[in-house]
Amino acid sequence: MNLYLAATFIRDAQYGRNGQFETDENSVKLYNLYTHWLPKVVAYFFILLLLSLAIFEKPAVPGLEIEYYVTMPMEVICLIVIGSRLFHLKLFSPGKTFYSDKKNLVVMATMVVVVIDMISYIALVNSGQAMYAYRWSRPLRPLLLVNIKEGRQIRRAFRNIRRTLPDILNVLVLFFLSIALFALMALKIFERRPELRLYTDNSPYFKHYGDIYFQLYVLVTTANSPDIMMPAFDSNKWFSLFFIVYVVVCLYLFMSIILAVIYKNYRKHLKNEIKKSVFIKRVKLERAFNELKEEVGGKSVVTEKTWYVLMKEVLPNKTQVYYSLLWLVLDKDANGYIDQKMFLQVADLLNVEVSEIRNQKHLIEKYWPHVYNSSVSIAVRQVVMHKFFRYFFDLAIVVNAFFIGFNLDEAEWFFLSVFTCEIILKLYTYGFSEFCRRFWNIFDFIVISAAFIATIIEAALEELQYSRETLDVLLVLRILRLLKLVGSIDRFKIIIGTLTNIAPSMFTYGGVLFVFYYVFAIIGMEVWGTMLSGDVNITFCNNPKLNGSEFARDHYCNNNFSDLLTSFVLLFELMVVNQWHVLTSGFVAVTSAWARLYFVAFHLLVVIVVLNIFLAFILEAFMLESSLSTGKFSNAVEEKIKEMGLWVSKKPLQEQLPVEHVQIEAPQSVLVDNIEVQPGPTQTPADSEAAEAADVVPEMKERRPRADTGLRFRIARRGTRKTEILLQRMFESELLHEEGQEMPATEHEIEEMEPEEIRPTPLTLDNVT
Repeated sequence: MNLYLAATFIRDAQYGRNGQFETDENSVKLYNLYTHWLPKVVAYFFILLLLSLAIFEKPAVPGLEIEYYVTMPMEVICLIVIGSRLFHLKLFSPGKTFYSDKKNLVVMATMVVVVIDMISYIALVNSGQAMYAYRWSRPLRPLLLVNIKEGRQIRRAFRNIRRTLPDILNVLVLFFLSIALFALMALKIFERRPELRLYTDNSPYFKHYGDIYFQLYVLVTTANSPDIMMPAFDSNKWFSLFFIVYVVVCLYLFMSIILAVIYKNYRKHLKNEIKKSVFIKRVKLERAFNELKEEVGGKSVVTEKTWYVLMKEVLPNKTQVYYSLLWLVLDKDANGYIDQKMFLQVADLLNVEVSEIRNQKHLIEKYWPHVYNSSVSIAVRQVVMHKFFRYFFDLAIVVNAFFIGFNLDEAEWFFLSVFTCEIILKLYTYGFSEFCRRFWNIFDFIVISAAFIATIIEAALEELQYSRETLDVLLVLRILRLLKLVGSIDRFKIIIGTLTNIAPSMFTYGGVLFVFYYVFAIIGMEVWGTMLSGDVNITFCNNPKLNGSEFARDHYCNNNFSDLLTSFVLLFELMVVNQWHVLTSGFVAVTSAWARLYFVAFHLLVVIVVLNIFLAFILEAFMLESSLSTGKFSNAVEEKIKEMGLWVSKKPLQEQLPVEHVQIEAPQSVLVDNIEVQPGPTQTPADSEAAEAADVVPEMKERRPRADTGLRFRIARRGTRKTEILLQRMFESELLHEEGQEMPATEHEIEEMEPEEIRPTPLTLDNVT
């Protein structure tokens, strides 16, 4: 049982989980079942299904409307699944922690509110009061996505946004007071000039204080510049000074200050959150150590024998050689045991992605070895693995781009044949599995295969004189083929690889944006859902109040809240900012000027706060990933691999022509150019170097496997795709544990800590270097 419990603690530390559970055998099993990927997928599926019901509920996407007596049973099923997930959590939660956890209370309260809403809706509809029936609980649905156990990263982002808002409140108040001051100045300057009219809709120019304030707020976003200035500018050139001063102060000065304050304070709060996470990781590893420790020479240690048994529990799919590799990294002194200090680094060590490479013959070599190993075959493979082979096809892509640009379709079959031959030759040389390890190979295969099929269909349809509208995809595929050049330029590959590594972290903020979109979309649908129509055959968007409005003249009728998907498009247009004041004017015209509060609130929360935080995170993460050198554990693992004689060198492929093909089992395909390593049966210079290194470490000879066992290793990638690990590395130099600082005893104590209780280590020359 101690081993099973310790393995659970280590997995939690490795994946950054902060779950709390009783330590009896049944509770630990329930906890491991709870953290299994399948229940998580099921929970997410039903939460997304619950959110997607808005597509089918009134007002629904045209053609997809489903009556409430069909959608509500589906909603009940979703709530049952979420509730059962919550009940599962309660089964292993210690003491009163389940009910003291605010997120559990939020989920339960939301479910109760949704049930009450469903009952009241059914009652109103069946009592003949359908016109008063509204699903007012629908904006609360994203609370389930945010507050489930698995939504930790999104929840953390919202929590830090909430903590950041008070910090920027002073700047925002001063910003709005500045707009108020300039609005008052504009009113006094222009109210007595009745000859001035707005060119866009011929309305009075700066006559009402509320309208002036809104127009100046829009000017900060530059959406109505220079339109709002032109009537005054045409009247008197000196009036331009008012707008220039206003833009300099409120746009360039205040918006820069707001960005700086948001970045500084959000980063501070995020750092505190990460420090909590690091504390929890240390507590988990300490508890695992206490379950495994033995007394050796008066010291509490974990022995090598215990380590191998533990790793079989933690990483059952890895090899014994891999367990030895990790042990040799930790047991630097070759004592046969490690103390608590080294054991606390196990989670970081396990997060070093190592590729295990095994010898596996090419399919053709397996059945026709005399053909695959013939001199002609070897020569062909040498040509394919040579760098000039890639240069030739890169040149072919450039020439192909020229033909596409000048609509010279006669050569399409030639280029398709050339690129198809490239794919066949690569498959012959590397084999299917190794071929698929690189993203750009898969990309080529899909694009070329689809283009080949589409070209055949195009030829057939032209003979039958069918419309070519359905073949527009062919032109897209031809252009997509040019993207392959990106995979051939080293500087581009670095950028794309960095973006790939930080993509999961970016999805967290995508989830934050989705929540805001969903809430604002549902509110907009309830308020304006039936007021506008996007039918081009109906004048004034089916609302006479829009007669003569700029909204109707610009044909913005389809920008409405008629259904969820259309609402998302409208909100995206508002987020882009361009012409958002015109979009707002349409909804103001059909209701009142108070409708502006909805759009200003969306702009403040999404554009000014969330997008600025997103921008700050992207800058931080991109700088981290693009400049990230291999970490200390990556270096240590790499050294031990060489000492064991199991290192795969990254020499040019033409210097490592294979006889036996190897297949990488551990890493996923990445966008960065991974050189396909295919060591031959003879010892490479790298192997000789590793063997010499191993000779100077006598104590390793008995423990490490022989280098001729057919197994090799290499570090899979420099970056990481795990959000938690990326965040910890982002603040690594600032989160060094201060000597003498007291560590909270349990995960629950850490979770209850206030931000001011967590004082990040100051950034100094010592901890940076």
